[in-house]
Amino acid sequence: MNTICKFIGAACPYGELAGRIGLAVVFLISGVGKIAGYAGTQGYMESYGVPGLLLPLVIVLEIGGAVGLIVGWKTRWLALALAAFTVLAALLFHFDFGDGLQKILFLKNIAIAGGLLVLCCAGAGHFSIDRLSKRDNA
Repeated sequence: MNTICKFIGAACPYGELAGRIGLAVVFLISGVGKIAGYAGTQGYMESYGVPGLLLPLVIVLEIGGAVGLIVGWKTRWLALALAAFTVLAALLFHFDFGDGLQKILFLKNIAIAGGLLVLCCAGAGHFSIDRLSKRDNA
């Protein structure tokens, strides 16, 4: 057991980085997709009563937040903002538990928000701008 603990401990900095990238890639791809399908995304938002004028802010949050998570810059704040955004998106767009797909998408969003909250509490970790600039607690 001691050998396993030593291996896991040595791998943690890489796991932290991989975890940040894994969470961020969802938002990066989603944000880029919203640019590519801007009119469709705007229409989808408006069909749920969300003003389409908010779409540029959503894109900036998703892409900017993703890049920030990947490099580990302002990680705690970005993770918290993305977690709140993700829960809000789940409640606004996926709260139809009568539809199996929407139920799965809702639960996926809640799981992602959970991971982001862990990241918010733990900080970016070893390979990050936060650590290099001593802003991990910022």
